[in-house]
Amino acid sequence: MNSLTLSITTIGDLLLRKTITNCEEPIKDVELCVPLYQRPYKWTARNAIQLLDDIIDAKNSNKERYRVGTLILHKTKEKGQYDIVDGQQRIITFSLLLTALGENSIEFLRQKIYDNTYNDHNIANNYNALFRRVGLKLEDNDSAVEYQREMEHLKDYIENRCELIVVITTDVSEAFQFFDSQNVRGKALYPHDLLKAYHLREMNNINEDETERIVKDWEQVSQRDLADFFGNYLYRIKEWVAGNKANILNEHNVHMFKGVTRSARTPYAQFYKSAYCYADMVNSSAMPFVSGTRDVNAFQLDTPIIAGKPFFEYTKHYYNILKDIQNNNKYEGFYINDNIIVKTLDRHFKKGIGNGITRLMFDTSILLYVDRFCPETYPTKEDVDLFEQFVIYAFIWAYSLRAQYTNLGWLSAQNYIMGWSEKINTFNMYKLIAKQDTPTSLLSALADKLNPLSNDDIKDGWAQKCYEFNGDGETLKNLKDEKDGVYENYLYFFQTNGFYKN
Repeated sequence: MNSLTLSITTIGDLLLRKTITNCEEPIKDVELCVPLYQRPYKWTARNAIQLLDDIIDAKNSNKERYRVGTLILHKTKEKGQYDIVDGQQRIITFSLLLTALGENSIEFLRQKIYDNTYNDHNIANNYNALFRRVGLKLEDNDSAVEYQREMEHLKDYIENRCELIVVITTDVSEAFQFFDSQNVRGKALYPHDLLKAYHLREMNNINEDETERIVKDWEQVSQRDLADFFGNYLYRIKEWVAGNKANILNEHNVHMFKGVTRSARTPYAQFYKSAYCYADMVNSSAMPFVSGTRDVNAFQLDTPIIAGKPFFEYTKHYYNILKDIQNNNKYEGFYINDNIIVKTLDRHFKKGIGNGITRLMFDTSILLYVDRFCPETYPTKEDVDLFEQFVIYAFIWAYSLRAQYTNLGWLSAQNYIMGWSEKINTFNMYKLIAKQDTPTSLLSALADKLNPLSNDDIKDGWAQKCYEFNGDGETLKNLKDEKDGVYENYLYFFQTNGFYKN
């Protein structure tokens, strides 16, 4: 077979006879496999029933052939099996549908797939939903006989009239190029799904049990949360540190998370691979315990990622730090606990696009500071004091932007972050953090850069409600108003830290 084969095959040929037919020469003994890098089976009963209804409509409309989608396969060189790159959801659903119609010889369904909450629930639930629709009735009467004949005709139509366009390649990169183009037209594919597949392919030297554990850990996290984490946090930090605007993470820029491969031999690659291996070796040994020293951090946000297993460790590492930063529980977490500024933001300033943008700027700047300057274990009192000072500065920087706009959107925010705005306190916080060698030098630089706001600078509608006329002009009132220890207005912290002037 050439590196690329295009064909059309019926569902029956593929799933029952393990053959791909309508090409120059039929391909036999097609062992379909769901590779570990595949996403879980996420089709719900609604999706499965919709597919069935579409087939019934096509049959009732007397369509001679009904195309049901595209199947992209990667023929592996090692095992000669056909890994499903795209089309897994339909293939599993057709297998369940034929089984519900009485077919019991589909070998594809007998393969082991990794244990996952989606797989465990949806496969069983969708089969039951399909069986309730098309399963043979037990009654022995004319109506049951007619129904059975109707279902046999439906089964025949699915096997012999429903067709798939099949793309087969022996080049896995080519397979994923087709995968990308197919998904651009349909439901948007999360970039982190592409990254998962890419980095799993870099793990062919790791045993299957370890790979399965990594996949399970990945899938335990909400995929929406992962999309938000990569698109709004990691991606934006990387772009802002580099001095670039951050727009949308997609298939065109996802390469920034592919990193240094195992086979890379340049001095640049060797340096970062060596740094990772050293940290991994030290942390896996008894050295930190015996010497009483801290673990060595294997990652930095503004350095290259190491492809393969380190990518998943990198993701888990920063995802956990971000969740810790965002958790202000008094007794849980490591970095921010019972912080009065964060309490106020959590209580009163969560809704609205502008508040969301500003909070993301606050959280990402703290994440970058923690990554660069905060030890993960054994923090000293000085470490804690410096961090708390930075939290105040990060708040003043981010919420100076919020205070100076009636309606805040991403265009204004990006200009502010890049230092291209005429607003007060506009500078690239991320580049500033990345350029400093110590937290004290960073705090000194911030003390020089941050300036107070005046009444005339404040345009935020929430803050404007706090204006009153006292004979000397407009001033802010009620900044000391609080309830249950939480202040009603974030400008209170500008005033108490010397960043508000009448």
